[in-house]
Amino acid sequence: MNLFKNRTVIGIICILLSLLICFGVTPLFNKTVSQKTEIVRVVKEIKAGDEITKDMVQLTEVGGYGLPENVIRQPDTVIGKYADADLSIGDYILNTKLSDTPAAENAYLYNLDGTKQAMSVTIKSFANGLSGKLQSGDIVSVIAADYKKQGATVIPAELKYVEIISVTASSGYDANTGEATTDEDERELPSTVTLLVSPEQSMVLAELEADGKLHLSLVYRGAPDNTAKFITAQQEINDALYPAEQEDAAPEQPSGVGEAEPQQTAESEVAE
Repeated sequence: MNLFKNRTVIGIICILLSLLICFGVTPLFNKTVSQKTEIVRVVKEIKAGDEITKDMVQLTEVGGYGLPENVIRQPDTVIGKYADADLSIGDYILNTKLSDTPAAENAYLYNLDGTKQAMSVTIKSFANGLSGKLQSGDIVSVIAADYKKQGATVIPAELKYVEIISVTASSGYDANTGEATTDEDERELPSTVTLLVSPEQSMVLAELEADGKLHLSLVYRGAPDNTAKFITAQQEINDALYPAEQEDAAPEQPSGVGEAEPQQTAESEVAE
């Protein structure tokens, strides 16, 4: 104890400790801080749900100290994936912000195979869209008031059984996601309905959208197997209206032809 009471000894110990810190600990710390590593960094704005492409990211060398363990370090890991959150220029990408599949509200758009198209029509009033009760997977009939300005209200043969793939609010977000809301006043009302249609059906829908006189009536909601029966019945109607051998002449035919016989045949098959 007498040794530590000697001021000279205490001074020497302090000097030795300072030298150890300066020439031992500090260089090791600086080496760790200055150590470089490569990470993937965002070079273009990426919105949630976007598919990440090669031009959106780049490999950048940065200091490795303090980086999260789950930061992405290889571009191939992110290219082709989907962003689960908005990413700004300069952000590094964490694996928790990536998804192998598109956002739920856009997933149906990635299932199109070229034989059919997704087309949206406007819900002009609350009543036109079944008072906001329509959902993805519903089978509806499109009713045209004053069809072709002939004074009659009809269901065009091409649009007797059409499948809904999305109901969208004016904000652009799907209004039928099925998520529960605590405040009913905050629930967004549908503004458009997206239908799965053939090219011929899309032509008729475009005319009705331009006229602004279409209504949607619910035909069926339920098991996918039964839904498929309605789709098959509609396909048979379309095949009768637009035979394959007349494919080249199809654009010259009236888009609103509604022969009763094909419809009756399809209806009987659905009923079975």
